[in-house]
Amino acid sequence: MSRPGFVLEVDERTPALLVHEGEGFRLERFPLGTRVVYPPESLPGIADVDAEIRRALLNPHGIEPLPELLFPGMRLTIVFDDLSLPLPQMRTPDIRQRVIEHVLELAARAGVDDVELLAANALHRRMTPAELKRTVGERVFRAFFPKHLRNHDAEDRANLVHLGTTAHGEDVEINRRAAESDLIVYVNITLTAMSGGPKSVAVGLASYKSLRHHHNVHTLRHSRSFNDPPNSAMHHSYNRMAALLEKHVKIFTIETTLNNDTFPSYVNFLNKREWEWTLADQARYLAVKRANDMAPPRLRRQMWQKTVAPYGVTGINAGLPSEVHPLTLANVHRQQLTEVNGQADIGIWGLPYICPYNVNSIMNPILVMSLGLGYFFNLYRNAPIVRKGGVGIFYHPMPNEFHPVHHPSYIDFFEEVLAETTDPVQIETKYEEQFATDPWYTHLYRSSYAYHGVHPFYMWYWGAHALEHLGDVIFVGADRATARRLGFRVASTLADALEMARDTVGSSPSITYLHAPPLVMADVR
Repeated sequence: MSRPGFVLEVDERTPALLVHEGEGFRLERFPLGTRVVYPPESLPGIADVDAEIRRALLNPHGIEPLPELLFPGMRLTIVFDDLSLPLPQMRTPDIRQRVIEHVLELAARAGVDDVELLAANALHRRMTPAELKRTVGERVFRAFFPKHLRNHDAEDRANLVHLGTTAHGEDVEINRRAAESDLIVYVNITLTAMSGGPKSVAVGLASYKSLRHHHNVHTLRHSRSFNDPPNSAMHHSYNRMAALLEKHVKIFTIETTLNNDTFPSYVNFLNKREWEWTLADQARYLAVKRANDMAPPRLRRQMWQKTVAPYGVTGINAGLPSEVHPLTLANVHRQQLTEVNGQADIGIWGLPYICPYNVNSIMNPILVMSLGLGYFFNLYRNAPIVRKGGVGIFYHPMPNEFHPVHHPSYIDFFEEVLAETTDPVQIETKYEEQFATDPWYTHLYRSSYAYHGVHPFYMWYWGAHALEHLGDVIFVGADRATARRLGFRVASTLADALEMARDTVGSSPSITYLHAPPLVMADVR
């Protein structure tokens, strides 16, 4: 049995604690009384993954076993999560590869010969051939690429189908091949509580026309957290669109969950609680930190991007999306939930080198904002770790760097849009449609490896709830000019940040530090 999550109260005996800051990390001493939220220890992985996949496919929830849904002459479309999950990438073979291979084996036995595989990349950048190969495995790649293994194209008008509108006027428009299939098999990795569920197909294979109904300031500002309650705006929108979609096409989903084995053995100290570091862990920390600090930025980024996680698979469930997802969420909560009593005046987060949108790429300033205020801030259930009007302190150097191929519209968003305003509503009202329909951005999304023109807007909207909730946002160690463009204050040290926060929360604030990664979700009571 792994140990549950733990909340440490810092006292005189507490050692310096590890804090991530982009492509680096540091040991930081926190004020006495600071609460530090640690995730549960990593759950044991399933010993026989292939046997568990077979069990799930033959014993699904709410639908017939997969072999009974397969027949000669049918159109089968296998859809899988793109490279935005998991983070970091898992060591091969990827769990998606293993599930897909089992599905293809059953399809071959049933005489199904019209099979296509689609990466559910929505408005994300296309996966490269090498990235597709890493995800599905060499055997599947050789058999299906390029004609029958490809990325979804949200701007290919000839290959999109409008299935109708919900009672709330939401358009449901998805990939034509998937919509006209006899069966969609969706292969998912649920890393956080926001992943998976009935929305997978409705989002992953959608167009901008569909996505704009829930990826907007109003919905994201009122959805609160990754663990959205059933009455949240986003939850309702997803469910309405998924219900309409399921009237047109049958979906068999396979959802998988992973444990918290986030870092490989040579940096295994990053998985541990600091007071349990051995002498070998301490020596490894010093050696890795020195090498990391001395490495040129480009080399340092390459080293971190090549990091693969030795995740164990903790759950595999198959069937109807609405029946499977509660089981998936229970597994996520079992691995990530830590109970926290009450909110603090100040919340602190260290931000790592990776987010869903800079895999094999650069964490640009917009993504830093989204990771901190849109993702890590929202790792809670019931209430944020910091009270309304409190202060958020984030660690990240926030260099003014952009990947010119992956993030072209981000560059213009930073230079043009944020130069005028940082207000999400004004940004949405004045600029979104211009970027979303720009022919050059659309061309780069379709023919190169660029995120869609509207994507930086969605990243900014992800932070809308935190921006409305917090009284101040301070970044420790950030580039000052870059942070100012985003509307944030900068401190050189934690002590400076706490001094700056006094203007908002007084001289004796309560402090909570969310110690992640590995991922932890604060269950705030």
